Amino acid sequence: MHVLVIGAAGMVGRKLVEKLADDPSVFGFEVSRLTLADAFAPPVPPSIQGITSALTLDLAMPGEPEKLIEGRPDVIFHLAAVVSGEAETDFDKGYAVNLDGSRMLFEAIRLENARAPYYPRVLFASSIAVFGQPFPQKIGDEFLSAPLTSYGTQKAITELLLADYSRKGIFDGIGLRLPTICVRPGAPNKAASGFFSNILREPLSGKEAVLPVGEDVRHWFASPRAAIGFFTHAARIDTALIGPRRSLSMPGLSATVGEQIEALRRVAGEKAVRLIRREPDADIARIVAGWPTDFDARRASELGFQAETCFDDIIRIHLEDELGGTHA
Repeated sequence: MHVLVIGAAGMVGRKLVEKLADDPSVFGFEVSRLTLADAFAPPVPPSIQGITSALTLDLAMPGEPEKLIEGRPDVIFHLAAVVSGEAETDFDKGYAVNLDGSRMLFEAIRLENARAPYYPRVLFASSIAVFGQPFPQKIGDEFLSAPLTSYGTQKAITELLLADYSRKGIFDGIGLRLPTICVRPGAPNKAASGFFSNILREPLSGKEAVLPVGEDVRHWFASPRAAIGFFTHAARIDTALIGPRRSLSMPGLSATVGEQIEALRRVAGEKAVRLIRREPDADIARIVAGWPTDFDARRASELGFQAETCFDDIIRIHLEDELGGTHA
């Protein structure tokens, strides 16, 4: 099987590839060819260099999606995106990458399908940002998608395209509405949700972090380890069980910022908590206020998708996977 990972230099893409390198059977089939693509050079683990080609390209540029599809990958992980905060401030870039790039990718598959029978599985990284206020106490699987940000709008439109192209038999698509992934490793990015990770990651490494919202802000979380589990499970699942509604809200954990901080205190102590500096940011607070806070992700759970149920575990996973099991 030929696997294509678009957005392979991003956090989820890198971890997905690393998981494949560690466990070649993780997708439930043998990967004989792997193509990695991103706007930045994606890293290639040494153990799979022999089957891997890495491409640096802009998915939103005409002709680039066709280059990815001409190799007829059997499974496509579409993880590429401009993150939420950047999509909100750079309107043109957000729509070019998050919507136009996705549409051109889907069209490239359709044209290849018309040339000769071709029916790949497409796994799309969507987001809980497809939902907007007013919210019920818990968002169920029947709640309407009515986003209140440009990022959420771009993801919601792509979900509709994914369902329609799947209905027409062009590809076999699944949209995974990811919770906010926490604790994200590496340097802070331009996502409006970045502070949810920053206030844990930086103190765990002995660094100061800025908290731009109040401790009563509640949100929906899953660890990077859970996110990789979502995608590897989606690669194996029988899509006949999903039905025509091709996008699923992934399981997660609802917690307030205050509960995050208390979990940090339990795992790493008061010294880590003292590194969090309160610095209100009205723009971030406005964006976050429009996001959902809790879900009843019954469809995904019944289909076998799993996430953490305790925030202490999310922090411990970060320590195990990124910091050798210790903190500053």
